[in-house]
Amino acid sequence: MLFQLDEELIFPDPHLGEPDGLLALGGDLSVDRLLLAYSHGIFPWYSFRQADILWYCPMQRFVIFPDEIHISHSMRTLMRKNLYRMSINENFSEVIHQCSVCDGRYEIDGAWLGDDMINAYTELHRQGFAASVEVWEGERLVGGLYGVNIGRAFFGESMFSLVPSGSKLALIHLATFMREHSGTIIDCQFETPHLRSMGGRFIPYNEYMDWLKESF
Repeated sequence: MLFQLDEELIFPDPHLGEPDGLLALGGDLSVDRLLLAYSHGIFPWYSFRQADILWYCPMQRFVIFPDEIHISHSMRTLMRKNLYRMSINENFSEVIHQCSVCDGRYEIDGAWLGDDMINAYTELHRQGFAASVEVWEGERLVGGLYGVNIGRAFFGESMFSLVPSGSKLALIHLATFMREHSGTIIDCQFETPHLRSMGGRFIPYNEYMDWLKESF
């Protein structure tokens, strides 16, 4: 069932959504609505060229637990070379910009990271609820990711690479940081071979919510 949202700050029970996770349309991208959404595993995902915001909440959640991050032999070899420097929140605005335009993403019909989304997550970042991880080659930003951080949970939104394995380095740095600071779970939203190779796996929504409640 697909629900129409209005100005009221509320979401329907995620168990009532469509099989693909589509739950609702409409509403806005205000900080309060986004925080309410993410605290229940709901996230916006829609083409910015269409009229309505679409909200998803899959019942099988693809996640990475920081303790389970897989670092391949080739990645360990790359990391030992110290070619790149990793940081957190040094340049959120450039990370989200690169996530929008890298590899021609902005030009495709289904592109979702438009100005409204960028402005919404930039405001989340300004208020301390979104973070970026950067990968630097000298002074050049060559990889990174950003997402929403609430309590000890991180909800990944997008990543980019301008060099081979740039986004992998960012994800490893994020998982390492979370492990060292009692972080609990990284929500990957959707499965990709890239994320599965790094330790991603599915868990049921109810188990996922147990993790979130522990994280907040």
